[in-house]
Amino acid sequence: MSKIEKQKKRKGKLHKNNKLNELTGSEWIQLTKSWFVLNPRRRRDKEFTHPAKFPEELVERYISFFTKKDQIVFDPFAGICSTLIACETMGRRGIGIEYVKKYVDIGRKRIAMLGALRKHKIIKGDSQRLVKIWQNKKYNLPEKIDFIITSPPYWNMLDESRGNVLSTHQKRKLKGLDTKYSSSKKDLGNIKDYQEFLNALANIFNQCYGVLRSGGYMVVVLQNLRVTDGHMCTLAWDLVQELKDKWQFVGEQIWLQDNKQLGIWGYPSAFVSNIHHHYCLIFYRNHIKY
Repeated sequence: MSKIEKQKKRKGKLHKNNKLNELTGSEWIQLTKSWFVLNPRRRRDKEFTHPAKFPEELVERYISFFTKKDQIVFDPFAGICSTLIACETMGRRGIGIEYVKKYVDIGRKRIAMLGALRKHKIIKGDSQRLVKIWQNKKYNLPEKIDFIITSPPYWNMLDESRGNVLSTHQKRKLKGLDTKYSSSKKDLGNIKDYQEFLNALANIFNQCYGVLRSGGYMVVVLQNLRVTDGHMCTLAWDLVQELKDKWQFVGEQIWLQDNKQLGIWGYPSAFVSNIHHHYCLIFYRNHIKY
């Protein structure tokens, strides 16, 4: 099929002044809805190893809106390289930093299966030292990248019990699968104090600000969570407040999953929500002038 024939099959027309992405007006508007349903495919093989895998389908959605072909996408919490896999699918270049060596190795194998190791970079390192990593000449990193998308640890969510029945977390434990990222004290998911965790997370994203090009966007996927004493921890909203002095928060989209199994959390004595949505927080580098 020729390029002209492919263009005819797309909805709407490409605007000559569109410097953000390669979407037509009709495609653009469909991706600006404040909520969407996305049920990722079932995990395969070693993808089960990671306790909170980031779905490639979600990354592809945002890559298509915030980048053009061959632009560079960065994930400071790369895990098993879902962002980089999505970059390969979408014709972008990916860079990821991951703290846990086991996940770095799995990610590299996944990328190698696509024959794309030379195109993308996965670095074993701590994003709390992002500036030093970026300045290290052995990694040969670009001065600036075009877009950031990531899903950091949801504080200590992996250690929390949400009711009187077996949670997914508990089922993973019975199967001998990872139930937390690592046992390292440097791992953000192991920080006990909430404000300390927020400070560490904000520090990473404020370092990210320095490597993102002017006018670039960052999408952070988070979830509010229920802690052991029954209170709701408003992690997504609290992060927005932590970043307000540097980043401009331009909105959120709510990612809904309607195929997850319901749990009888709190039954029969208390209300506990089945949380089947995530907040996709969208930030902009440089303040928008209206």
